[in-house]
Amino acid sequence: MSMLVGQGVERVDGRAKVTGAARYAADNEVPGALHGFLVMSTIARGEVVEIDTRAALAHPGVVAVYTHRDMLRLTVPDFPYNRPFIPMQDARVHHSGQPVAYVVAQTLEQAQEAANLVRVSYRAEAPVARMADVLDEAFLPEKFRNRNNEDGRGDAAAAFEQAEVRVDRTYSSPMQHHNPIEPHTTTAVWEDGTLTLYESTQGVVFTRNMVTQAFAGTDSPPKSVRVVSPYLGGGFGAKGPTYPHTLLTAAAARLAGRPVKLVLSRAQMYTSNGHRAEYRHHLRLGATRQGRLTAISDTSTAQVTRLDGRIYNGSDSTLHLYACPNVRVRQLGVRLDLPTSSYMRSPETTAHFGLETAMDELSYELGLDPVELRIRNHTEVVQPTDANGQTERPYGGKHLLECYRAAAEAFGWARRNPRPGTMRDGDEYVGWGMATETHTYGHIPSTVRLTIGLDGRATVRAATQEIGTGTYTVLSQVAADELGLPLGHVTTLLGDTAYPDASLSAGSSTMPSVVGPVSEAAKSAKAAVIALAIADPRSPLHGVPAAEVVAEGGRLFLRGDRDRADTYREVVTRHGQEVDVTGRKPNTGGHSFGAVFLEVRIQPRVGRLRVTRVVTAHDLGRVLNHRTARGQVIGGVTWGIGFALMEHTMVDPVTARVVNPNLSTYLVPVCADTPSVEALFVDQPISDSQALGARGFGETPGTGVPAAIGNAIYHAIGRRLRDVPFTQDKLL
Repeated sequence: MSMLVGQGVERVDGRAKVTGAARYAADNEVPGALHGFLVMSTIARGEVVEIDTRAALAHPGVVAVYTHRDMLRLTVPDFPYNRPFIPMQDARVHHSGQPVAYVVAQTLEQAQEAANLVRVSYRAEAPVARMADVLDEAFLPEKFRNRNNEDGRGDAAAAFEQAEVRVDRTYSSPMQHHNPIEPHTTTAVWEDGTLTLYESTQGVVFTRNMVTQAFAGTDSPPKSVRVVSPYLGGGFGAKGPTYPHTLLTAAAARLAGRPVKLVLSRAQMYTSNGHRAEYRHHLRLGATRQGRLTAISDTSTAQVTRLDGRIYNGSDSTLHLYACPNVRVRQLGVRLDLPTSSYMRSPETTAHFGLETAMDELSYELGLDPVELRIRNHTEVVQPTDANGQTERPYGGKHLLECYRAAAEAFGWARRNPRPGTMRDGDEYVGWGMATETHTYGHIPSTVRLTIGLDGRATVRAATQEIGTGTYTVLSQVAADELGLPLGHVTTLLGDTAYPDASLSAGSSTMPSVVGPVSEAAKSAKAAVIALAIADPRSPLHGVPAAEVVAEGGRLFLRGDRDRADTYREVVTRHGQEVDVTGRKPNTGGHSFGAVFLEVRIQPRVGRLRVTRVVTAHDLGRVLNHRTARGQVIGGVTWGIGFALMEHTMVDPVTARVVNPNLSTYLVPVCADTPSVEALFVDQPISDSQALGARGFGETPGTGVPAAIGNAIYHAIGRRLRDVPFTQDKLL
C-alpha cells in the first residue's frame, strides 16, 4: 500500500485551476446561446401594476422580454429550494431586488442595456425592514427539516434562579452575505425534450431534482434534466439550494427556443441567493462556584419572511457541547419584508458566538481560566434532549480535551496574565482569547462508479462537487491507495448528474458521504481484477489464492514473491473489456471539534484592531489530507475574522433595500487582514465513521473565531463587546 491517504498530497486539479484550464459553469460556450439579464423590483412590498417593455423590445439584439404575464407557470419545489414562491408567476412583490422581468438578447451588453429600458409601475406598500421595530411580534415557527425550534432537557428556568453564579447577556449579529468570487450562473439548453444546465451549484443532484419538480406541471415537462458543474468558484451555502434564477433561465430558454446564459451581477446576488439572517441571542448561564454548569437558557430571534418561518441558524452547540442537566433552547422568528435567508457557511456560528462569549464572561465571574471552565464541563456523550427521547450516546471518539491542551501549549497560554488590560506592547493593548469550536456534519446516501480501463488506469465518477475544498484530490487518494495504483493513474470526475447520485457539497457532508463508497468501489474493482488474473492461465498469478495477491504501484504480485507479478493493464487488456463496479457505503452524521487561541492588538487612539496570531487544534477523526485540511482551517479562520470585524449587510429601514451590494462597501478579509495560522490536528480515526475513520470538517474551523476575537478584546481593554462586527467606532 502506498498510504497516500493522510499525506499532504498536492491538489490534482491545482494545475488546471491556476492555468485556466478548469472550466467553470460560465466557461461553457454553447453554440447559438442567447444572453439573459434580470430586471429587479425597486420596491420591497406591493404589486406590479404595469410593465412597459416596448423600448426594450425595440433595442438592437433583443429577442424577448418575459414578465409574469407570459412566463411559464412553474411549481414551487420542495426543500432545498429555499423560498416559498417563484418570481414572475404573478404580480406580487415580496422583497426589493425580486426578479420582475427577464430580458433575452444576442449579447450580454444588449441584454443589460435593454433591461434598463424596461419601465415598471408598482402599487407599493410600506415594508418592515428592521427587526428591532417588531421584536414584540416574534413567534415560534413550526419545525423545519424535522428539527424542533424549541428543545432541551430539565428545568432551565428554575435551575438558573437557584444557580450560585449567573450570567445574563444578549448578543447580536447583522445580516451577512456569502459573496463567492464566482457569481451565480446558469446556461440552459433544451434539445429534443431534454434539458441540460451548466450551473454553478453545490448540488447537481439536488438542482436536477428541484428543476424536475418545478417543470413537472408545465405542458411538456423535460424528458430528463442533466446538470453539469465540474468546478465552483466558492459557494458557502449560497449555491446549495436551487434558486429562482435557475428556474427562470430554464423557462426562458424553453420559451425562446434557444440556449440562454445568465450570469448574475454582484448586486443581484445580494437579493437572489439567500444570506445569514440578522440575529439576536439572549443567553442565561447558571453555574456552581466550582464552575459546573447547572442551567443554560438560550432564546434566539432571527429574521424570516412573511411567507415562511425557516430558521437556518441552529443552536446545536448549546444543546450538546457542554455537560449541563438543565437546558432550554427557543428559536424565534420575526417577519420582515426582506429576501429569504438561507444556510451560510458554518450556520451554527451565529448561536455559537453567543455561547462561547457567555462562557468567557462566566469564567471571569468565577475567577477561573476560560480553558479550565470548558474542561470542567466537558462531556464524552451527546447530551440528551426532549426531542431525542432523553437518550445519551457516545461520540464514537472525541478528543476535544487534547485539542485544548495542544493548542494552549503551542500558543503559550500559560504565560497569559488573566487580568484584563495588563498586556501591552508599546502603544498597543494586547489581548489573548480562546473558544471551543464545533459543528455538525451530515451524511447523504451516495453511489460511486469506478472503472479500470484497458490502459490499467482507474476512473472514479460521482455526482458530487469540487467546491474548492479538495474533493478531487482526496477521492483520488482514497481510490489510488485501495487499488495500489500511482496517484497519477486515477482520474476523478465530478459535478455531472450523468454520474451516480452523490452528496450535496453542504453541511460538511461530502467526505462522510462519498469517501466510503469510493473505498468500497476500489476494493471491489481490485478484487475483480485479481479474480480475472488468478483465473487466467496466461497470468503469472494463475491459480494462486486471491488473499495472497498484493497490489502496489499498479502491479499485482504474490505476497512473498514479487517476481510472480502481473499488472492492472495486462490483466484488463487480456480480459478484453474494462472492469466496471459501483460502491455504496452508508454512514452517519455527527460533530467535529476543536479549539482556537488567538491574539489581538488594539491601537487605542484610532481603535485599530489586528488579529496577529492564531493557533488551532482540531479533532476531525482521521485526517485524509493534511494539506487540504489545513486549507480548511485557514479559510475558516479568515471567515471568522470577517464575521467578527467586517461583514455587515446594510438595509435601508425605509425602502428595505440593500445599500452595500458590492465588495467595495461590504468588507471581507484580504491577505493583509489574516495572520499566519498554526493548524494542529489530533488525527485519530473514529469508530463510527465509514469514511475511513474521518469526520466531516469543513465548517468547524470558523465557528469559534468570532467569540475568541471578542474574548481577546475584553482581555486587552477590559470592555466587553457583544454586537458584531467589532468595528472601530465600537472600540473607540
